[in-house]
Amino acid sequence: MEIKIGVQSVHREIVLETELLAEDVEEELRKALASDKGIFSVTDVKGRRVIVPVASIGFVELGEDEQRPIGFGGTL
Repeated sequence: MEIKIGVQSVHREIVLETELLAEDVEEELRKALASDKGIFSVTDVKGRRVIVPVASIGFVELGEDEQRPIGFGGTL
C-alpha cells in the first residue's frame, strides 16, 4: 500500500510503499497522535523506517490495500 505523508513547511511529500494494511497504519497514527510528543513511524517494503514528529504532520494519505491487476482484462 502506498502512503503519502505531508510535512508542514516542506514542499515535497514523503511517499513510501508498505506491506501494512490501512487499518494498521491508521491505528499506529492514532496512537502517535494521542501521545503528547509522539512520533509516527512506518517501515517501507525495503526495510527503511520513516519517523516523523506528529506535530509536523500536515496530512497522511493512504492508498489502496489491494494491488490492481496488470494488463488488459478484455474478454472476447
